[in-house]
Amino acid sequence: MPKHRISLTLLALALGAAFPLQAAHAQATQAPEAKKDVNQLEAVIVTGSRRAENLKEVPLSISAIKSEELDTYNASGQDIRALSGKVPSLNIESDFGRTFPRFYVRGLGNTDFDLNASQPVGLVYDDVVQESVALKGFPVFDMEQVELLRGPQGTLFGRNSPAGVMKFDSVKPGKRLEGYANFSYGRWNSANLEAAVNVPLNQDWQMRVAGIVQRQDNRVHNPRPNATSDLEGYNDKALRIQARYKNGGFEGLFKVQARDYKGTATTFRANIIKQGTNDLVDGYSDGYYPTDGYNTQTLTSSEVSARLRWDFDGMSLFSITAYDHAKFYSRGDVDGGFGPDPVTGVSGPDYGSQKANLPFDAQTADGLPSLRQVTQEFRLQSTGNNPLQWIAGVYYFNEKLKVESFNFNSFTAGDPQNGYSYQTQDAKSYAIFANANYAVTPALKIRGGVRYTDDKKDWFGQRLVAPPFSDTSLTPLSTNPRSKNTSWELGANYTIDANNSVFTRIATGYRAPSIQGRNLFANSFSVGQSEKNLSVEVGFKSDLLDKTARISGTLFKYRTKDLQLTAGSGTLNQNRLVNAAKAEGQGFELDAQAIIARDWRTTLGLSYNDTKIKDPNLFVRACGAPCTVLDPLVPGFDPKDKIVSINGNPLPRAPKVVWNWTLKYSTEIGDGELTVLTDWAYKDKYNMFLYEAKEYTAKSALEGGLRVGYGWAAGKYEVAAYSRNITNHRQIIAAIDFNNLTGIVNEPRSYGLQFKANF
Repeated sequence: MPKHRISLTLLALALGAAFPLQAAHAQATQAPEAKKDVNQLEAVIVTGSRRAENLKEVPLSISAIKSEELDTYNASGQDIRALSGKVPSLNIESDFGRTFPRFYVRGLGNTDFDLNASQPVGLVYDDVVQESVALKGFPVFDMEQVELLRGPQGTLFGRNSPAGVMKFDSVKPGKRLEGYANFSYGRWNSANLEAAVNVPLNQDWQMRVAGIVQRQDNRVHNPRPNATSDLEGYNDKALRIQARYKNGGFEGLFKVQARDYKGTATTFRANIIKQGTNDLVDGYSDGYYPTDGYNTQTLTSSEVSARLRWDFDGMSLFSITAYDHAKFYSRGDVDGGFGPDPVTGVSGPDYGSQKANLPFDAQTADGLPSLRQVTQEFRLQSTGNNPLQWIAGVYYFNEKLKVESFNFNSFTAGDPQNGYSYQTQDAKSYAIFANANYAVTPALKIRGGVRYTDDKKDWFGQRLVAPPFSDTSLTPLSTNPRSKNTSWELGANYTIDANNSVFTRIATGYRAPSIQGRNLFANSFSVGQSEKNLSVEVGFKSDLLDKTARISGTLFKYRTKDLQLTAGSGTLNQNRLVNAAKAEGQGFELDAQAIIARDWRTTLGLSYNDTKIKDPNLFVRACGAPCTVLDPLVPGFDPKDKIVSINGNPLPRAPKVVWNWTLKYSTEIGDGELTVLTDWAYKDKYNMFLYEAKEYTAKSALEGGLRVGYGWAAGKYEVAAYSRNITNHRQIIAAIDFNNLTGIVNEPRSYGLQFKANF
């Protein structure tokens, strides 16, 4: 892979936009802000209900991540997966690396690796739903706040959000001339440059330009010839330009954003799981990766959006229009090793006494040569302080995509392509929704909502070249699933006093039908019928000790009918969708913050999720690789086929216990401030697949970070040292189960220096 170089294009563009206008606006200084009371916790304002509200008054389980926390997680160049486990009941992972993140809330998620996969956790970026997996991993930079809304969000956010919504809100253009540049440099020559500038153009117009460049050298070496020799490097760039106009009763916010990623796909490592355990094999080394395949990954995406608002007497009209486009390609050696040699049958790599046994090679690629998403929402909502507040709107979604799948021959010079299939899909969704809040008394507020959705997908797939040892039929395939659904919710919030409130909520959510068209190795497809979720929760939110401490808690229970699950073939690089008759989950979440002394602050998040698949008639094929299956074999099938029942199993990638803890110390030294921050996140063990096996049960994990910084000149400048995964905890977090004991390992320890300047 070519050596990456940092491009200063984004920073130059941002600063260049500011300086021509700096003199003209230098005199337009704002009055100094009132100094915040550092001895009390600030109120948390959330917008998950489409209004700015105090967290204590919302009958929802919500966690908010502020920009300061995001700066800490991003320092080492981490992507959106850095948020995993940072708030209760949230897990984020990917089998593709820095692209294609998969979200899980309260145990509900989707392990499907097809580029046409859907997820039950919605992702909303600046009020625009990001449906495709190619859009969900857009870098997190210049953020105002990130919110996790747990539980079904089927009324205000709609389809494909029965587990919850991740809501990202970037910093909007403002009326002050200001900006920042944040640069870090660390291990493996990793560099992270984030910059933003805000320019008030005149009384009515403001502009904000923000960008990020993240890059890292390759840190993994392949000693074998005729294959990609160095891996795990990346060059990830993103840019966002926003313009804001406000005059009288009209406001418009216009945005253009784009991403350009080049790097390598996830490194699948053959034979690294010690058979009969979930330990790394003896002799494992991070930097050693012998393989006979090629590895590359590219992604470009862009969005143009317009968010408009017209204010009238007692109400406002909103229009949100967006157009998204993306292209994606990812190629990797999925078997994770080399061989078997067509003459000698030798395969590898070997580790000590554990010999590799790759029954066949698997070098594949998937691409999105074309993805287009168009969304439009019109929303009318009340304003003012009347006891009744309401929202009503309509929504339109249209997505057109093409997915290509390739197979390559690892034993011919140049690894030529010897298999090809494609699928196309046109998805349309229409919705009408309404939501109302009513203050029965100043202390008691009730909330209700309803949404009607009509979904339709037209899918076509064809395999033009069948890979060796696969079904040779080449018949074109098509399907046209359609579904209609009505989602609803009802909640209440009761304010006990100025510091305490309780809430309850019952809600339904809905996931539209999904199509698994991964037809490269078999001339077939599968359809996951629509799933429906019913959730009940009760909770409390309290400020304590004169607002120096805050705690919120939620008890919940949900039931999902016709749950869409992804089952592997056991012996081929192939998935299929199945519907479980039912799945249930129950548990709790606690979120707490406190000022424990003048210079000390701490946060604590804790969640418990007990999930269970309930379908005595649902069987799946377990691993094709040598593994120790713990589920009972189903009578009537050949034991060699490993057909097992998964009734009673927990949901995959769903750790029961997740907790996170931070401790921050700040004190004045000289003319500046010293800050020391440590953060820790723990995940319980979890099944990697629908079935249970010793080798494919991820261990519990505790990872921590440390940042020591010194700021001066009234916060204009700061220098810091940081480290992520400071204990260098190493373990298997995911696997490929159809071939050899192939695993994916967590990120090793990283460290570096950071400098930030504000103006």
